[in-house]
Amino acid sequence: MNLLVCISKTPDTTSKISFKSNDTEYNSDGITFIMNPYDEWYALVRAIELVEQSGGSVTVINVGPATNDIIIRKALAIGANDAVRVDTDAADSYTVAANIAAFAKTKTFDSIFLGKETIDYNGSEVGAMVAEILDLPYVSYVSKLDVNGNTFQVTRDIEGGVEVCDVHGAMVLSAAKGLAEQRIPNMKGIMMAKSKPLDVISPMHVATRVETKKFVLPAGKSGVKLIDQENMDELVRLLHEEAKVI
Repeated sequence: MNLLVCISKTPDTTSKISFKSNDTEYNSDGITFIMNPYDEWYALVRAIELVEQSGGSVTVINVGPATNDIIIRKALAIGANDAVRVDTDAADSYTVAANIAAFAKTKTFDSIFLGKETIDYNGSEVGAMVAEILDLPYVSYVSKLDVNGNTFQVTRDIEGGVEVCDVHGAMVLSAAKGLAEQRIPNMKGIMMAKSKPLDVISPMHVATRVETKKFVLPAGKSGVKLIDQENMDELVRLLHEEAKVI
């Protein structure tokens, strides 16, 4: 089983959010970057588990500059067999998807995995675009995955319940919480990652379809108001006049 896993670089979850260049660009000064958790903890780990069970290989792919190599090496340390980096900035979702699909067309993969979204943009767009370009079935927000021969049995949460479906043949899958458990690279994996192949390839030329006009921070949250437990009249007044819930 040969699987392709798409990974992204995102700011650490504790990073301070600010913008520069007239609020059109994220201010990355002093920011620690990590592999997108949905890509790492769920998509990548489940792909590795499947290959450990059935044989084959896991290839990871990232669209981005050379500064992304550190998170690609972490994917190799966790257990991916080889890696590819498309040497271009991830200008928008379509640029990323088109380059991933272009690479996938040059190889034979049984399926393509990625996280349900990145934690910085939360767009959930790339997976569907890759599936459309490659004319493959797309299953989003997958929380459980089993394989029986050439059939993937996929479970995902939907509004008001759970959906289980069988997919025959290759597909594109976006991974949600529950699909796998996080793996921490051990020393052997870290040392082996240094010798595993990381191929840098030229991008295909894609016209950027989205232009960022401005980023705006959400309004600050008001502080918590503490009301004396004996002062019920004040509590009722605040719920009625300020919270407007009664």
